[in-house]
Amino acid sequence: MSLYMHNLLTHVQHPKSPKEYQAEEDSDAIRVSEYWGKKTNQIQSPKISFEFFPPRSVSAKKSLKETHLKLSSINPEYYSVTFGAVGTSQDATFDTIVNLSQDTEIPITPHLTCVDTNKKQVTDLIDKYISYGVSQVMVLKGDTPSKPLHKGDFEYANEMVKFIKEHYDNIDILVAAYPEKHPHSMDVGADIDFFVDKVNSGATQAITQYFYNIDAYFHFIDELQKRNIDIPITPGIMPITNFEQLINFSKTCGAEIPAWIFNRLKLYRHDSESLREFGQDVVSEMCMNLKENGVNSFHFYSMNKVEPVLSLSKIII
Repeated sequence: MSLYMHNLLTHVQHPKSPKEYQAEEDSDAIRVSEYWGKKTNQIQSPKISFEFFPPRSVSAKKSLKETHLKLSSINPEYYSVTFGAVGTSQDATFDTIVNLSQDTEIPITPHLTCVDTNKKQVTDLIDKYISYGVSQVMVLKGDTPSKPLHKGDFEYANEMVKFIKEHYDNIDILVAAYPEKHPHSMDVGADIDFFVDKVNSGATQAITQYFYNIDAYFHFIDELQKRNIDIPITPGIMPITNFEQLINFSKTCGAEIPAWIFNRLKLYRHDSESLREFGQDVVSEMCMNLKENGVNSFHFYSMNKVEPVLSLSKIII
């Protein structure tokens, strides 16, 4: 399959990039974080991180171990591990954190969700995580189950962020960002307000929901800069390997699939090899465009697999 990705992706270049810094003497200048600098000469070797989900079966646990050992070859900044809404899924997260911490020296970042979670659970978990060398966590509102078992102490992520910040001064707190708007937000403005609340509550970094239009990411960054929000906001990168899976994920999280990408994926839906090749070209070109516009950190949703995230990472480092 021959693709001319440079031409296909021309329209996703951010119209305002590269952006010059405002002069220091300008009293109204908005500070632009070094993490958001959009000059290519600032970018050396981007920081890479990977997300895992807790494996359940013996074979899945073995597979994850093989995956993280292979991904460690590029020395990622950290591995993150997702957190289930209730019960045994949370136990699986803790077990995965323990296993990873014993297998690798790569830092581990556990996810914490608000749903059905009380303050004691949070402090108990963080205390245990600290004993295994954890120094940062990712706080999320989480998906609400159809029948919550208990009423938790936190309704929104900013509430948990504030609680953790008040009780732990040695923990960095990551939160989620939604360049294309959280599916439950009323509008983009309200979504920006919610994100600002999380930062003001103590969040120190953010990872975005995945996207395939880099304009959405840079416009989101621009809006935050106007509000003097200056924490690292890492693009979340989702590889394209399966048509139906991507469509379902995107409907749930509100991620837009541009029409030209959707139509080509639909064309290849029964040709797995061509779909994977096209998906690899789309995502790798998007990552290179982000890097060329100054992005120096990338978070890959690995789906507990080595490929294609390892190949994508090697393209940009």
